[in-house]
Amino acid sequence: MNRDFTVKKYNELLDAFKKAGYEFQTVEDFIGSPLSKVIIMRHDIDKMPLNALEFAKLEKSKDIYATYYFRIVQRTFVPSIIREIAALGHNIGYHYEDVDLCKGDIDKAFLSFKVNLGKLRKIAPIKTICMHGSPLSRYDNRKLWDKYDYRDEDIICEPYLDIDFNKVLYLTDTGRRWNSEDFSIRDKVHSAYNFQIKNTNQLINLIQENKLPDQIMINTHPQRWNDNIFYWTKELLAQNVKNQVKKIIVKQTNKSIINNSYITIT
Repeated sequence: MNRDFTVKKYNELLDAFKKAGYEFQTVEDFIGSPLSKVIIMRHDIDKMPLNALEFAKLEKSKDIYATYYFRIVQRTFVPSIIREIAALGHNIGYHYEDVDLCKGDIDKAFLSFKVNLGKLRKIAPIKTICMHGSPLSRYDNRKLWDKYDYRDEDIICEPYLDIDFNKVLYLTDTGRRWNSEDFSIRDKVHSAYNFQIKNTNQLINLIQENKLPDQIMINTHPQRWNDNIFYWTKELLAQNVKNQVKKIIVKQTNKSIINNSYITIT
């Protein structure tokens, strides 16, 4: 059985990109000096940080370096693992969700952000941040920057706000698919590109057929990628349930946007 979302399949994906002539950069390196044909490799660590460490070791073995965005919640914030990933040469970023944690209180959320950023900086240098989508929350963590400026905290990039996704193709495994809008609530971007990719084999085929643009950001959630059949099945079943909930939320959100737009226009 050729299972998708295994570490073995991720390894095949990396090899396909390398064979096609893509280089790899962290978010920080891309912002500082973008390469012309490049994969900006980003991982959102929502849970199961040991999976992130496995990814980090695999990438290191291929001379690939990525940015790992860690949440501050207990099941993800494991200093020893974060420290080990940084020691492998990868960048660490803050996967912030302070607006959600503070129930929409923006001033309180900014204070929380600074405290949590400080905790991470005691472990590794932090130059970039990326919001956690908090899909079941009504709060968008990016609202923090309507009032405050993360650059004042020596942060050089928030990918959703600082990368032009009309020029950089954004591919995410959210929903255990690649760019499936039906199951993505906040983990999506405004873009000139429109790739609906059902599985990693299809993505690899597009790479091999040279049908993808030269600059791509790949965003994975390592907890989804398991060689172990027990954890793979557990994640599959859990994601299927979450996808149905997300699909309802997406439909309700789209309907609300249409209704609000209609009211505005008239």
